[in-house]
Amino acid sequence: MTTEAIHADLVALYDGTTPVRSRWAYRADQPFTVTAAFQTDPARWVEWVFSRELLVEGLTSSAGVGDVRFHPLDERGLHMLVVEIESPEGYALLELDRDAVAEFLGRTEELVPHGTEDDHFDVDALIAELTRV
Repeated sequence: MTTEAIHADLVALYDGTTPVRSRWAYRADQPFTVTAAFQTDPARWVEWVFSRELLVEGLTSSAGVGDVRFHPLDERGLHMLVVEIESPEGYALLELDRDAVAEFLGRTEELVPHGTEDDHFDVDALIAELTRV
């Protein structure tokens, strides 16, 4: 199994005005998921893990019904991806440059092409992790 990874730093806009730093990561040995961490203050990052397929779908249409939702938005001459994240601690609506997210996803596709995720996923390692007591 390969442990190659893709990383990207993206700036999101919170409520369309306040910049929020975010770190996006994708690992070939975890081919079904993307991790996004959002900086909430200088020393704190909040991390979310969601499916890569959800992010792909969100570039072109509304996607997600749970704690993480995406949808494209073209407004003010900008092409954005709206990210809605919700937890018991709060709610945030963030806007990202859609082209930057698409570029990040393109890099993940180079590492693990769509439809080949099973070839990169080590189910035995997952079972060992889940059964470790």
